[in-house]
Order: sequence, then structure tokens, then C-alpha cells
Amino acid sequence: MSPRVALITLGCARNEVDSEELAGRLVADGWDVVVDAADADAVVVNTCAFVAAAKKDSIDAILGAAGEGRSVVAVGCLAERYGETLAAELPEATVLSFDDYPDVGARLRSVVAGETLTPHVPHDRRTLLPISPVDRPGATTNIPGHGDESQLAVGGTLGPESGPRLLRHRLTGGPSVALKLASGCDRRCSFCAIPMYRGSFVSRRPLDLVAEARFLAEGGAKELVLVSENSTSYGKDLGDPRLLESLLPELVGVPGIERVLVSYLQPAELRDSLLDVLLTTAGLAPHLELSFQHASAGVLRKMRRFGSGPEFLKLISRARDLNPGVGIRSNFIVGFPGETDSDLADLVEFLVAARLDAVGVFGYSAEDGTEAATLPNQLPDFEIRARVEHVASLVDELVAQRAEDRIGSFVEVLIERDGEPGPEGRAGHQGPEDSTVNIDRGQVGEIVRAEVVGTNGSDLIAVAV
Repeated sequence: MSPRVALITLGCARNEVDSEELAGRLVADGWDVVVDAADADAVVVNTCAFVAAAKKDSIDAILGAAGEGRSVVAVGCLAERYGETLAAELPEATVLSFDDYPDVGARLRSVVAGETLTPHVPHDRRTLLPISPVDRPGATTNIPGHGDESQLAVGGTLGPESGPRLLRHRLTGGPSVALKLASGCDRRCSFCAIPMYRGSFVSRRPLDLVAEARFLAEGGAKELVLVSENSTSYGKDLGDPRLLESLLPELVGVPGIERVLVSYLQPAELRDSLLDVLLTTAGLAPHLELSFQHASAGVLRKMRRFGSGPEFLKLISRARDLNPGVGIRSNFIVGFPGETDSDLADLVEFLVAARLDAVGVFGYSAEDGTEAATLPNQLPDFEIRARVEHVASLVDELVAQRAEDRIGSFVEVLIERDGEPGPEGRAGHQGPEDSTVNIDRGQVGEIVRAEVVGTNGSDLIAVAV
């Protein structure tokens, strides 16, 4: 019998793509991918290291899998970031690096056979690529989620028979599928450690993306959600910083794909021409995920970020002029070192004026190796928690009010699941982790035009027309 492996994925949609690439490599190397860890010879836990809560969830998942008495392998961001330290503290699991991904099948066979693998010593992955983005194409470093022909290291392939060969094995169903646009980040936000363990920014080639989009459409995908650490940088390393503007119509035109949504946009890099394409191109979801992080100019500068509340409001106004029905979401960090009551008031004032459709509120946490962790005036945990509760409570009211503004409007709903009392889905202005639409009828995978007749918090209630 072929060896069997189960994959557990934590964190963001980028990790989901990475897990499906790992699954593709394992299938190509003779492994059977199973859903239930109880049926597996080995369990691969794809971890997250974004904030303290995500790290805890990853560790809990590793311990939970190990408690079943099976071989457990930790991969992903937490494993990459802490390497030998994580291995020493969690002897229940074998820790692998991103550099092990091309040979993951052989690594798992060694683990199942009882061999001890030496964990990697973490290093700054930004040093693996040239400083200049245009010098990065063709670099040999392994980049998770970019499993195309140039990175094949095992026998067998998955994906289209013609064009670029792909390594991806779908682990979940559903009509909405993530497609990795790029990896890494060149920004130097003082609070963020992601570039250190994810590396510098690298775009995937348009040919690979279109080929994978066709592969996903053939498997039933109706919506593509383009993910990366910074989608607005796409193409700068390929010699064309406007490449996303020409790529998006190509993806929309893939047979079977009815909607394309772009996530992870940096306001400082969102040029007018890209905004025009995003909000006026048929087939692109009228949705913007804008990484504001705060609204106080002083806090933003300490974060090594640009902009201010008034500047962000101008961007939002321009977006709504282009498409009045656009949905806008963003995340915000409260309790950043030195954040004053006045800074918090600036954020609250912005949130009230912005009328965002979805908002994530995070309490600041000092991440290892970041500049912000060394800043003076670190706020105590109890104060950060209080500020999070205050802002989150306000946000709940604001997004519910924004949802009520949509009563009487018409939306295009992608039915994602059967529910009670009726199907559930998302309108074009809603991101995958935002709110939902409860609709009276429709089949999974179908896009139904509907009228919004009510709300339930931030969720919409609609009737098909």
C-alpha cells in the first residue's frame, strides 16, 4: 500500500495554497492524501506564526496530532521561523524548512521509518535573493506555493498536460479557490516579521498563473481569490510594475471563471490606473482589501508606513466614485508602542467616517526580531486588551450600519454552501473572511442576482430575482 498522509492547515489562504502544493508533491511522489488523520501514517501540520494566538493554535494542533501516536511533521511559518528551537521544545514533531518542500515525500518516509532529521537553523530569507527585484527571476531558492515546472524535484506532475506543469492537489472543495499571485514582501513595517521568514517579494509568471487558473476552473472553481503578502507590488520584479493591470483581464477570461477577487492591497502602492482596472473591469469583484493598519500619521510613521486618516479617506472616496457598490475591508493594530489617547481618537474618527464593510482589529504584540519590539513606551497588556475591546465594539456597530445601507440594493451572490433556512454565499463586495449573504434559493457554485431585503449584523439577507 502507498503511504498515507493527512495535512492540517492553519493561518491564511496563502498557507492553504502552500498545503495544496505540498499535497501535489506528495501525490506525485506516491503518497495517498487522506482527510482523516486517524487514517494516516504521517500528519503534516502547516503552521502559522503571524501573532501569539496563531502560534499557540499551531502548537496545539501539533500536540493534538502527536497525541494520536502518528508521525507528525511541522512545516510552514512557525517551523521556518523557529526551526531548531521549535524542534527542541516540541520533540513530538519533526520540523522541516521551506527548503525541504521539493523533497517532502522523501523527508516524510524518513520520519515514518523512525529516522531523526536535523532541524534547520533559522535565517533571514531575504538574504537568499538579490536586493534589486529585477534580478530575482530565475533565482533557485524554494518559494512555497510557486510549485511550477521550474521547481519540480520529484517524479510525476499534476495540472494541465500542455503549458507549465503545476504541483497542486485540491484538499477542499467549494467554488471559491485561492490562487497565489506572489510571495514575500519588500516593505519594512516595524511591527512585522513576515519578510524575515517568507523572504523578499517574488511574482509568479503570468503564464503559470493563467495555467493554474485553467486547472482550477476545470476542477470546478468559479471564483479565484488572488493572494500574496502584497498584491500591489506584482510585476515589479518581472520588469513591469503595471503587469497586474494586464493580467487581471486574462484571468477573468479563463473559461469557467466567473469572478476574480484581489486581496492584500497596499494603499501606498495603489496607483490610480490599477484602481480603475480593479473597480471598472467586468468579472472583477468590487472589493478592496486595503492594509491601513492605523489612521494616526504619528503611529503610522513609527510603523514605517505611509499615509494618514485624511489621505485614506480620499482613497476611499475615489474608489466609491468609480464603483458606489464597492466593498472595502481593512485591518488595524491598536496598542502600538507610544500610541496615545489622541492617536486612538484619530483612529476612531477615521473608522466612523470611512464606513468600511469589514474590519479586523488586532492588539499589538511584540514580535521577535522586529524594530517595534525595541521601541520605548510599550503599553501594558491590560491596556492593549482594553483598547481592542473598545475599538472592536465600535466596529461591530459600524459594519452593521454599513450592511443596513445596502438594503434595497442588488448584489451578485456566489452560492458557497447549503445552509438553514437557505443557501449561503457572498456578494461581490464581500471578501472570503468578511460577512455572508443568506439567500432564499440557489445551487452551490451558481452566481445569483438578488435584492438585499434585510441584515443580521454584518450579514445580508437577500431574495433571488
